[in-house]
Amino acid sequence: MNLLSTFAKLSANLPCIFIKSRFADVNTGVPWNKEREELIGRARWLCQEVIVPPKELMSKMPKELGSFYGGQWAIYSCCYTAVALANLCRIYPDIKDEMLPKIEAIIGLIDTPVIRYYDTMMWKEDAMKGLDGPNDHMTYLSLLAWTITHYKFAGGDSRFDNLLEACCQSLHRNMLLSPDLNLRSFPDTPIFLPDMLYTIVALHNYEQLYGSGKYQDALSRWLEKVQTVWLDKKTGLLASMLTKKLRKPTSKVRGSYTALNCSLLAFCVEDAFAHDQYKLFKKLFIKKTPVFGIREFLDKSPMFSFDVDAGPIVFGLSPSGTTFALGAATWLGDWEMRSRLLQTASTAGDTIVDKAQNTCHYRLGEVALCGEAVALGMRTMVNPQTLKQ
Repeated sequence: MNLLSTFAKLSANLPCIFIKSRFADVNTGVPWNKEREELIGRARWLCQEVIVPPKELMSKMPKELGSFYGGQWAIYSCCYTAVALANLCRIYPDIKDEMLPKIEAIIGLIDTPVIRYYDTMMWKEDAMKGLDGPNDHMTYLSLLAWTITHYKFAGGDSRFDNLLEACCQSLHRNMLLSPDLNLRSFPDTPIFLPDMLYTIVALHNYEQLYGSGKYQDALSRWLEKVQTVWLDKKTGLLASMLTKKLRKPTSKVRGSYTALNCSLLAFCVEDAFAHDQYKLFKKLFIKKTPVFGIREFLDKSPMFSFDVDAGPIVFGLSPSGTTFALGAATWLGDWEMRSRLLQTASTAGDTIVDKAQNTCHYRLGEVALCGEAVALGMRTMVNPQTLKQ
């Protein structure tokens, strides 16, 4: 059975059946007490699946993706699992002793040649050996740094401080060498702004942790361009890509990319711009029927198709867009939107509960482990200010 047909079978009931899982009913207020059992159960299932030898983890990625895309799905599975665990430590401080060692194990897993091979095969060198060189290695270094900053936010110790410093220094140095502060995801590709935003959030988090100020100038200049230069003229939303030579916005905005942009922007820009982008995103991309979610395209609504970034698109709905939108909804406190997105996730994903193991997961996560990890990471992207309320 190939990847597309597998997704087709799992998604066949999406238009007409709302699966009543144990966890489908999510309230619209601050939900942390009600969700505790489910969130921790999902975290434990992800740890069982992700914290394995690196080659075993790679073998869990859909073979149809190949080494390159499979490697990207693997590192996202690691990073979002670790970030979710770190978020949960902040929401439920009493579970730190259980979760921090697991985050440490995942960071160790990310820092292996097997997991970063997708990056190595594109740049023709290992990222850890090219920290002082001209190659950006942006996706790998930014995701690793981003994950370590969340470990630190959760109360982690200093064991990864040197690794974090090395990643941030390399990213920052290459930003300053770039004509517009942007880094390449891979050689000979346009600037992919959702990827670049992981660099910005990682450096922003570093400044939040240490207040050093050494990255603040580059951050401020980059974020100024985000709000003035790189906006899509038709929609007013941050563009997904910039042309390779002219560094101008190119291609139409899409639900999956824009949802990720909105979620990552929410963590690092002024509230007014983050809210404006989020409101525009909701206005243009929310799809209410037959199931509430985020559409992938503005100008079409395919009955069924598959995209390596968006996932299986059913009735125009974007699984990645719907999942990534959870981050912005959670951070910005849009609890009604978050609740409706989670209800759709329960509909499409079908929650499986293992009482003996005290775990739960979406059945779809058995095919796309990355999706399960991203969903939990975005779902727990809590703004520390809301926890104080």
